[in-house]
Amino acid sequence: MPRIAEVRAPARPSSAEQKERYRRILQAAGRLGAEHGLERMQMHDVAKESGVAIATLYRYFPSKTHLFLGVMRAQVERLAETSKRPENGTPAEAVAALLLEAGRRLCERPRLALAMMQSNNAAHADTMTGSTRIDDVFQDLLLRTAGITDPTDDQLRIMRLVEQGWYGVLIGTLNGRWSLSEAEADVRRLCELLLAHEAH
Repeated sequence: MPRIAEVRAPARPSSAEQKERYRRILQAAGRLGAEHGLERMQMHDVAKESGVAIATLYRYFPSKTHLFLGVMRAQVERLAETSKRPENGTPAEAVAALLLEAGRRLCERPRLALAMMQSNNAAHADTMTGSTRIDDVFQDLLLRTAGITDPTDDQLRIMRLVEQGWYGVLIGTLNGRWSLSEAEADVRRLCELLLAHEAH
């Protein structure tokens, strides 16, 4: 399990130059994480490959947990930018399609996917700032995909259950418990069951 750094707010890039360094760091972490996974990837290797000082890396990402959550958030944001809600079909079908696409992308680089998920599991609410927390961003994406603009408390709860169910199926797939086709059938059924009462 990765060590959680002392509670402090990571720096956020503001200038164009800082944003470029931040982007290079995330790209390097993605490449090295896909090759080595969480435990074997070293922060100094990320700094070297991204061309930044180690102090700069730690200023933005105080730990590997923060770093892999940054990679995960960037992937969720990219998914939000590129995914489109189908014009036809039910909310359950739309959410299932989104989750299947996300799962396929993650399974392309299983070591990186596990590193991000382990980091997300290790991240406690009191150690992560709003810039590193993923759950709210992902839940907003699921709600938007389902066409829900003003969710009730029950809809929020259901969407949390959808996310948690997908997460569990994905972990099992990455750990070799079942095939990707079996996992995708489970995700479709999960969405059918939990989102059956949402309006078309």
